[in-house]
Amino acid sequence: MKRPNHGAHPPRPKRRASSIAIKRAYDKPSPRDGVRILIDRLWPRGLSKAKLKIDVWPRELTPSTDLRKWYGHEPARFAEFRRRYRAELAEHAKELATLRATVKGRAVTLITATREVDLSHAAVMREMLQRKKK
Repeated sequence: MKRPNHGAHPPRPKRRASSIAIKRAYDKPSPRDGVRILIDRLWPRGLSKAKLKIDVWPRELTPSTDLRKWYGHEPARFAEFRRRYRAELAEHAKELATLRATVKGRAVTLITATREVDLSHAAVMREMLQRKKK
């Protein structure tokens, strides 16, 4: 049974957490994608701006060319790739904070051309965007 609310503050509405999906650039855009953020340093081959329908492209938050080439999508290197990429993101704290503000409370889809999204920068970026700022 609920207790009466005698002058106490009303309950705060719950904040809606961001829903962050990852989608390949070659998959068809959907209205349910929400804010579409391209997270690759290079534009996906064969796709026009109109076809990709990107809202944001924060190039400074993509993995460096050297890091991308070193990783080469070798699963055995993913843990070290994650550590190095997070270090790169830490160097761009202001840009990351801006992107976090953009996605806060919104449906978001991170767009990437990579085939193995779970072992890519896309998974790390989603993780970083969902983390609470310390």
